[in-house]
Amino acid sequence: MEPKQLLEEASRLQETIINNRRYLHAHAETGFELKETLAFVKEKLTEMGYEPKECGKAGLVALAGGKKEGKVFLIRGDMDALPIEEESDVDFSCKNGRMHACGHDMHTAMMLGAAKLLKEHEDEIEGTVKLMFQPAEEIFEGSHDMIEAGLLKNPDVDGALMIHVMAGMPFAPGTVVVSAPGVSAPAADYFEIKVQGKGCHGSMPNTGVDPLTAAAHILIALQEIHARELAMGERTVLTVGTMNAGTAANVIPDTVTMGGSIRTFDEDSRSYIKERMTQIAEGIAKSFRAEAGVTFGSGCPTLVNDAELSQCAEKYVKELLGGQKAFSVAQLNAMSGNQKSSKSAGSEDFAYVSHEVPSIMLALAAGQPDKGYIYPQHHPMVKFDEEALAGGGAVYAYTAMRWLEEHK
Repeated sequence: MEPKQLLEEASRLQETIINNRRYLHAHAETGFELKETLAFVKEKLTEMGYEPKECGKAGLVALAGGKKEGKVFLIRGDMDALPIEEESDVDFSCKNGRMHACGHDMHTAMMLGAAKLLKEHEDEIEGTVKLMFQPAEEIFEGSHDMIEAGLLKNPDVDGALMIHVMAGMPFAPGTVVVSAPGVSAPAADYFEIKVQGKGCHGSMPNTGVDPLTAAAHILIALQEIHARELAMGERTVLTVGTMNAGTAANVIPDTVTMGGSIRTFDEDSRSYIKERMTQIAEGIAKSFRAEAGVTFGSGCPTLVNDAELSQCAEKYVKELLGGQKAFSVAQLNAMSGNQKSSKSAGSEDFAYVSHEVPSIMLALAAGQPDKGYIYPQHHPMVKFDEEALAGGGAVYAYTAMRWLEEHK
């Protein structure tokens, strides 16, 4: 398969990919509740000649190739949106209180484009490409759910790829940045701290136990973990984003509930922080005559990029796109004179796949600030450059086929 030919074929699909993206954008859904999205994706795959299978609560899997013996390479596109009221001025904005503010509609549309390309070149595939359409990435549950449902089995997956579009990147749309070997995205954990006191009238605090005072001290003390208990080089973030208590200004409430998240690039640090959070919350609450408990909810581990796959992916995308639209992280650092880590602060639940099989994450530029794409991901006014779509679909398909070709 000639890369130039594949790009030309992808460019001819551009209008179809854009139309698919706009439908998905206008019908944004969240979490595992993807009724319209799933029906749309399933219909499009079936029209192409696939037999998509449900996987887990709301995932879909389709297989391309399989006509020749070989390994299995997985490509992932996530489908869920965010519970954000859209404020962008696009003609196809979503009106249901949800928004594809992270670009997952772009991913799903590119995957459908890749599915079309793979089907047209199915006789050339040296093995099998497994297409993973994933729900619930934003709540870090979809990937794990699909793995538990057998995603990586029957046939067994040997390597995996994900692409994430990026708004606000100062590169031409469709430019690809290949992650360096090792961790590129942090583990994430959501938590809730409940502080139990004893409510009373605000004029008689001595008759109760004030959970707000205890919670305030817990909030401040949690920041000491990073400031005084971790080494200087540790990259961690602990954020308390909500604190809810009471309904009246003259009443001390019974309870306070705090919610937040942790991001860590090291599993040992992750475990340590969670242990210390529990100790600090319980200890401080006790000192104020209250009680506290910490509950950790959904989360995901670190995303680990395989060294050999990183090297392969860099070679493949440069073959496809040329040296002006494909870079490694090391190249970008050298070009900018930046020797700092390129790790993202945002977590990604494809991490679960990366802990099971060799995996790689690619960033796809989809919005230059000087072209008016000034809002970041997850902002209600964020927009993505659709010019990146056709090339993104080609990257999915070409990378998968080339890896299978070289790993017969």
